[in-house]
Amino acid sequence: MRSAGRIMMDRLHFFTPVRIARGQGYPLEEVDSVSEAMVFLRKWPTGRRGPVYQCAVNCCSAAVAGKMSAEEARKAFVGFARITRILDDDMALPLGGASMDNVYALRR
Repeated sequence: MRSAGRIMMDRLHFFTPVRIARGQGYPLEEVDSVSEAMVFLRKWPTGRRGPVYQCAVNCCSAAVAGKMSAEEARKAFVGFARITRILDDDMALPLGGASMDNVYALRR
């Protein structure tokens, strides 16, 4: 029999981790759960917290409260990472093999 804490942890785990690239000289980070996304977001600089940041926080909070799935919260966190340009380039590639030119055009 699994404990309630273990069930909650499983429910809040992402199917695929979100890879964060802070820039040259920093290791890639993998965020693989709602709770890890919340920790990451809490450390985000106050002066850079805009509407996309707030959306990611709200979605992660909703997932913790059971009002949204972990995958929906993950999508909001990925959107935040993409807009702030910290999403690893490999994760920015759309499925279906679109060219890199198309991907970079979307990120401008």
